[in-house]
Amino acid sequence: MHTSADQKLNKIEEIKAAKDPFDIAEEIPRFAREGWESIPEDDRDRLKWRGVFFRKQTPGHFMMRLRMQGGKTNSEQFRTIAQISREFGPAYADITTRQQIQLRGFTIDRVEKIWERLEAVGLHSRQTGMDNVRGVMGCPVSGLAPTELLDASPAIERFTAMIVGNRAFANLPRKFNVTITGCTENCTHGESQDISLSPAQKEIGGEKVRGFNVAAGGKMGAGGYTIAIPLDVFVPLDEAAEICGHITLLFRDHGSRGPRHKNRLAFLIQEWGAGKFRQELEARAGKSLLPAGEDARNPKVKTDHTGVFRQRQEGLNYVGLVVPVGRITSDQMDEAARVADAYGNGDIRLTAGQNLIIANILDKKIGGLTQEPLLRELRYDPPECIRGMVSCTGIDYCHFATIETKGHALELSRYLEKNVGPTGPITIHWSGCPNACGNHAAADIGLLGKKTRRGKETVDAVDVFVKGKTGPDSRVPMKLLENVPCDELPQALARIVPYITRK
Repeated sequence: MHTSADQKLNKIEEIKAAKDPFDIAEEIPRFAREGWESIPEDDRDRLKWRGVFFRKQTPGHFMMRLRMQGGKTNSEQFRTIAQISREFGPAYADITTRQQIQLRGFTIDRVEKIWERLEAVGLHSRQTGMDNVRGVMGCPVSGLAPTELLDASPAIERFTAMIVGNRAFANLPRKFNVTITGCTENCTHGESQDISLSPAQKEIGGEKVRGFNVAAGGKMGAGGYTIAIPLDVFVPLDEAAEICGHITLLFRDHGSRGPRHKNRLAFLIQEWGAGKFRQELEARAGKSLLPAGEDARNPKVKTDHTGVFRQRQEGLNYVGLVVPVGRITSDQMDEAARVADAYGNGDIRLTAGQNLIIANILDKKIGGLTQEPLLRELRYDPPECIRGMVSCTGIDYCHFATIETKGHALELSRYLEKNVGPTGPITIHWSGCPNACGNHAAADIGLLGKKTRRGKETVDAVDVFVKGKTGPDSRVPMKLLENVPCDELPQALARIVPYITRK
């Protein structure tokens, strides 16, 4: 453990030392009998190891984050999530920027019943919060896209199986984000991840092998956007999960357990340097690692998979639908499930842009699908200012957030659609606090929430960043404006957007 003798363990480390959070599920029945007020503060934090989050804004009502592998889900799961939210919550759920779903508004006595229903359709919420490897991200159309170098799904599934239910991976110094993708069109924010495996090719023994280049130490929050550092490592598909495991355990054993704002993997790599980190990785792997291969990503293309696209399978298509700011109602989930069954095979995918994809649609059914009423609400052809709008949870449900975000984001998109008109592709991302769950630093326009004084009143405001980027040519954004009140923001951005989208 990499905490110096004069560095005090942070509060969360003390909580973990006092009682292992891995076993907190055993105490749920008691909490259900005695009521939410009986749950000690430390146990409220431990509940996050099982994906159950106490929300200060809604006392007595909790959030649950579900784990989905690379954003893959299906119609049966969607119907179950819809019914759980309708029966126990507010009849809507949130799609996250990590391709997961968050349930809201249920009471502690419902948790075991919700888990039972989720397990029945192959879902769970284990290790989706606090100091764990969060849901592993990947291209949402893995195995479908004609342009991908390789289908990374087996590596995602293998690494997920390695970590879930495994105590060895459940006591990290901090949260840990991983992306494994074979997509050449930069649809995930790999450079903002603790581990990023991106598509690459390398000649080995006279044969060109498809696999991944490895980068590590990216992050969005805790001091700002840090771009993941290439480790000069290439791994084939069948070794990808193992290399992710080795990097994760290096972090477990050597990452700082002092101040929480300085114990992401990025800080360990900054301290050691990429060269030493690579040497330690080789030592843990017990073998020499191959140097990086040829990057297969297209630096000129970045896709969100919204629209109608042909699959690599002949005669089949997928359709990406925009879910405005990621909030989807139970009725919409039910309709999405029905549509996925009627026009496809029930396959549904979630994207890093908080949207959904319906896959495996026959050519002859595309016309009918586009006429479905649901697609007037969740559009496959939305204006660019709606298509690229992303928002974190905001202050309504997150006690870290400084401002409300989703409502402001919807108002902004409507204003831009009406007053700016058609634009080129543009991404506008909202984060309600410096934790940056909205990935504001990776957007054409990034909005970081704060409070500001206007005369004698305190109002919601944002700092405005521009030209942030992930991908082969990643770039930290520039701060353009400070302390812009949210009710003045639409007019300010209406003047900026045309310049951002101009080629």
